[in-house]
Amino acid sequence: MFLCIGTNMIEAHPVAATFLKNAVLNGAELIVVDPRKQPLVTFATLHVPINVGSDIAFLNGVMHVLITEELYDKEFVSSCCVGFEELKAKILEYPLERAGEITGVSEGMIRDVARRLAAADSCMLCYTLGITEHTCGKNNVMSTANLQMLLGNMGKECGGVNPLRGQNNVQGACDMGALPNVFPGYQAVINPDCRAKFEKAWGVSNLPDKNGLMIPQMMEGLKSGAVKAFYIFGENLANSEPDIAKVEEELSLAEFVVCQDIFPTETTRFADVIFPAAAWCEDDGTFTNSERRVSRVRKVSEPPGIARPNWWIFKELARRMGHEWQSDSSREIWDNEISVLAPNLMGVKYRRIEKDGLQWPCPDEDHPGTCFLHREGKFTCGLGQFNPVDWTPPAEVADEEYPFVLSTGRRLYQYHTRTQTGRADMDFLLPEETADISPADAVRLGIEHDELIRVRSRRGDVKVKAHVTEQVPPGMVWMAFHFRDACANWLTNPVFDPATQTAEYKACAVTVEKI
Repeated sequence: MFLCIGTNMIEAHPVAATFLKNAVLNGAELIVVDPRKQPLVTFATLHVPINVGSDIAFLNGVMHVLITEELYDKEFVSSCCVGFEELKAKILEYPLERAGEITGVSEGMIRDVARRLAAADSCMLCYTLGITEHTCGKNNVMSTANLQMLLGNMGKECGGVNPLRGQNNVQGACDMGALPNVFPGYQAVINPDCRAKFEKAWGVSNLPDKNGLMIPQMMEGLKSGAVKAFYIFGENLANSEPDIAKVEEELSLAEFVVCQDIFPTETTRFADVIFPAAAWCEDDGTFTNSERRVSRVRKVSEPPGIARPNWWIFKELARRMGHEWQSDSSREIWDNEISVLAPNLMGVKYRRIEKDGLQWPCPDEDHPGTCFLHREGKFTCGLGQFNPVDWTPPAEVADEEYPFVLSTGRRLYQYHTRTQTGRADMDFLLPEETADISPADAVRLGIEHDELIRVRSRRGDVKVKAHVTEQVPPGMVWMAFHFRDACANWLTNPVFDPATQTAEYKACAVTVEKI
């Protein structure tokens, strides 16, 4: 069984979705929890159309059934987990009447989902940005973990909590320490032993003992003057961050901006210096996917003009600052530094990933890699920890002035801010953005399919064609952020999860106007 919640897999992760579709065609059961009748629903045994931002209430309702009907895995919970009584107390606050009222789905449907999950031998829970891009994103993730532990679906093949990453190497970037609070291999910067280890390896002293800033804090820092300069590496902030007008104002306040990218973007307009970088296929390296598999990426063409590999640019910049880094290729960086300093990656060497790669943890060169985590209920932290969480509404909800909820995502035929697909001959597939609205709302507002309309939020407005579709429920507008002029991020709300600082791209209030 698969439980897919907050994931438009067929459009956002089409390759992974192919494996899921094949499994369904071979008899696996699929439950899709999503406000929209998006393409994955076509393959689903059951579609649960919850209201935007009600995921925790839904999951707590499902767990209410599992606990009150004693359908949960009692042996796994008692032997492998802690905090069950605290979880139970919280879950009992979400009887089906309350869960149904918040989510907009029937009590019978919530009960049906719970019983189906309990009857399955194992269930793989998959989520994407529909879970994380909320002001309660961290709690959403905690809630999915609570459910899977309650069902005993952890530590077994075809189980677990499976985040489908937003881009192809997000997992690898995080593994390498591209986060403000860890060194490579998730070693905490606030840990003095970790700092001492990396100071010795890097030949430096006094590495910072505090966590760094996240993007929203950096942007606010530009406005306050606390941050003077930005080095933007492979990111198109001026199109991908919420409330574009605010972002552009903040970028314009920077005293110095460096952009490192493969093409000009909306963000490079703010740059004082642009380093032209090699694309993924123009240098050797590795990608790591959602199942922690480290795979080779092989060079197939030379970088054009003066473009150079990213590692080379960083190394040359360091050399001009007085540091001589020894590694002189992607392979040397991996074999001589990463796999030496990160315990989970010590067994991963280039010669071992020539074919199908290796999955970390892989602590030594005799280790075969780890197919799935928490085998036999043995968690990294010892016992699995239940984390009871409460449902909280989105920061902005529909009201009289802005009666619609805007939710955003991706479309199959364009990618992100079109830095790459915008330069390919693909306009015949998806030439422009649309605002997807329900037939009922279209009739009520007198809007025809393909008619030009205005979608307006408290931050701005865009003119865009209406796409009248059964995929979208009444009261909802759905848009993507691929096209500049009609980018959803002119409208989205710059509010963030307090822990992860992830923006609430999935919910803001808008109005729809006939032009």
